[in-house]
Amino acid sequence: MTEIKKQKFKNNLKAYFSKPANIITVFFLILLIGAVVIPLFTLLIGSIKVNGNQEALYTGIPDGTFTIAHWKELLTSKDFDYAKIKFWEPLYKSCLMALLSCVVAVGFGGTVAWFITRSDLPFKKFISTVFVFPYIMPAWSMAMFWENFFKNTAINAGKGILQAVTGICVPESVVYGFFPCAMCLGLHYAPFAYILIGGILRNMDANLEEAATVLKASRLKILTRVTLPIVMPALISTVLLVFSSSISAFTVPFFLNKSSIASGNNFISISVQMRSLINSGFTKGQGYVIAIVLMIFSLAIITLNNWFTGKRKSFTTVTGKSGQVSLVKLGKARKVIAVILVIIVAFFAIMPMVSFAMESLLEVPGDLSTFTLKYWLSTDPFEGSNKGDTIGILRSSIMWSAMGRSLLLSLIVSLVAGTFGILIGYAVSHKRGSRAASLLSDIAFLPYLIPAMSFGAVYLALSYTKGFTWLDGSFFLLLLVGSFKFMPFASRTGTNAMLQLSGEIEEAAVITGTPWWKRMTRVLFPIQKSSFMSGYLLPFISCMREMSLFVLLAASYTTLVTTVLQEYSRTGLTQASNAINLLIIVFVLVIQFVVNKLTGASIDKGVGG
Repeated sequence: MTEIKKQKFKNNLKAYFSKPANIITVFFLILLIGAVVIPLFTLLIGSIKVNGNQEALYTGIPDGTFTIAHWKELLTSKDFDYAKIKFWEPLYKSCLMALLSCVVAVGFGGTVAWFITRSDLPFKKFISTVFVFPYIMPAWSMAMFWENFFKNTAINAGKGILQAVTGICVPESVVYGFFPCAMCLGLHYAPFAYILIGGILRNMDANLEEAATVLKASRLKILTRVTLPIVMPALISTVLLVFSSSISAFTVPFFLNKSSIASGNNFISISVQMRSLINSGFTKGQGYVIAIVLMIFSLAIITLNNWFTGKRKSFTTVTGKSGQVSLVKLGKARKVIAVILVIIVAFFAIMPMVSFAMESLLEVPGDLSTFTLKYWLSTDPFEGSNKGDTIGILRSSIMWSAMGRSLLLSLIVSLVAGTFGILIGYAVSHKRGSRAASLLSDIAFLPYLIPAMSFGAVYLALSYTKGFTWLDGSFFLLLLVGSFKFMPFASRTGTNAMLQLSGEIEEAAVITGTPWWKRMTRVLFPIQKSSFMSGYLLPFISCMREMSLFVLLAASYTTLVTTVLQEYSRTGLTQASNAINLLIIVFVLVIQFVVNKLTGASIDKGVGG
């Protein structure tokens, strides 16, 4: 009897693994648990033990000893207000920054979405296309533009565009600190709100508003009693996701934290504090504590979003009734509103690139008489630089080596993440409804829910673990982190593409005896080539512009082009950092253009215009 059970088990096992979808599911479950889930426990362990001799010297506890000292000191220490200064104050201010960012993003993005989808506004195509530029560009670009525009000689920051054109000098609190950080993050995520809210508005049944019109309800009443309740899911999702992204943002607070402590505008965000603690060597464990706190924040927010949208079932906006949108007539104001929107959108989408070009070509910011090409072409080190290797970026071997490594990293990451995403999509679509498919889909999406710096901290903690120290500062570590961090983009794209395919297509190939790899390369891939190409190109773009994810892991500032930019900005080489930023943005926008031409997809097409 036992022998029969063994044989039956072997036969069942053989039958199970005879299906490619099952093999892929098991393989990726093991891979993702090992590469994503287990490292999270490594981070947790790093927060409750002494990490290295420096930390042992600081805490007075032997290296490798398990302790809650990091949590206790960071969260409760009253010595010199340590907990307040190092944790609670940055966390509180970061929460306020995230809330203000939500107001700006939802207010600005939602308003533009309503005008594009629900009114007879002219120039919709231009506004819709250009409005998404700030989201396509790296987050720090808006911060650098903000500084270039508002800085002034009254705060000893050089002459900005506003002062050069009008002579107006704004207070330091407008240029550096809490307020500009919140505004820049809000403007960066406004296109995100535009896409989510606009998609709901575009697909909303016109009869809902028409019925209210027949009942002689005012436009304001229709907006508040009909339209707003309908877009509430997108509104709540936008608020929660923007809050989650903003509270853990690193690059914007890093670039706009240049004011003096004496001025009262010095703003240290929780993510900047985390990097400082981890990099010090003496307080690495405390940095890991902050990384865990940020992950808990992010996961709690996503859970809250899923709970809210899953709880209510009355969010139906697309019905079998009339789909014709009844546009609001703006009357004589339509052209005025259109011109205002065109100016505002162009200012925040196009002016940043203009400002970066100007800053990189002027020896003295704001003084056109000091035009120079040295920050692009000089072969001599820049005056006042404390680095002897800082020459014109087009002549700098350091810059081009870093650009080459960034390109190579982005290319390999896109190939790995894209291929893995397609395979995961294939497995999930073929086993949909099963627990294994749901688990695989959830784990593959998990890296998206973890803030970039926290995800980097996960692998930093792993690189200090016995047996994995060879990872520390290596290119392979960057590759590993990038591949899994950007896999959610590819896995969701791959899953959606596979779900669109009828099972009959592959079944026909199976009947003819076509092996699995040929079915993938000769049948399935050609049919969904556009979607699959997006799964490769989107991780490439994201990796190319990423800074927060790699800032803790790069061996030196010369590792990637984004770390070179960060170091040049930190050491006061603003002209060179602006030049590098312009190169990165142009490169990213060109890739986005290629994505559009190769796949026919555009980030704003879900809204229209």
